[in-house]
Amino acid sequence: MSEPLKIVVAEDEPFNRKRLSRLLREAGCEVVAELPDGPAVLEWLEAGGQTDALFLDIEMPGASGLEVALDLPKHLPVVFVTAYAEHAVKAFETAALDYLLKPATAERLAVSLQRVRERLERGSAPTAKGASPQRYPVRAGDGLVLLDLSRTSHFVFEDDAVWSFVNGERFRTTWKSLTEVEAAFPSLARGHRHLLIRPEAVVGIKVGEFGRLIVRLQGNVTLEVSRGAAPGLKERLGLREKA
Repeated sequence: MSEPLKIVVAEDEPFNRKRLSRLLREAGCEVVAELPDGPAVLEWLEAGGQTDALFLDIEMPGASGLEVALDLPKHLPVVFVTAYAEHAVKAFETAALDYLLKPATAERLAVSLQRVRERLERGSAPTAKGASPQRYPVRAGDGLVLLDLSRTSHFVFEDDAVWSFVNGERFRTTWKSLTEVEAAFPSLARGHRHLLIRPEAVVGIKVGEFGRLIVRLQGNVTLEVSRGAAPGLKERLGLREKA
């Protein structure tokens, strides 16, 4: 994008608000509003304010950044700003585009701004309660790493956790149920009660013993699909009744 990004900053601490706004301006952005709390963000938007993205502090009086995000327009990218890394999980569950730990650095801010530009260029429109960015967090030691959905073959619920699989290797996600995964990525298809499959990862299918559908996924993974889920998966794959 050739034009400067128009950004709204919402932060209740004046020093942090001014610092982040300064960094954004130094990065070439236009800060169109500096707001002190969550209600002010919603009032500004209801009054007709226009922005390319919102940088929201998570802990603010009146309404937290997480609460504000639930009432935002579907198309609006949100970057959460927080002093606590543990808030990252909630941030991504709320379909945030990214999160910044205070004090944000110019280098890390540049990463967030690039993600905003990519989102706007793709024209994607995630919802606060529905679709999310095409990446998702998984646990890694004491922190989180982000994985691309495009590299993921399937998700499984087992051992009271949701696991994703990339090239045959499994990773523990931050989700508690497959229903949450479906809400984040509606394009996924059910394989059975505890299995979600990314249709684009399917490289082959056949009918197995007792008429059950067997699918082969990228990463040389073979899974069995339940009778009830088979028609839905076939439909997602663009296949007729006889595959």
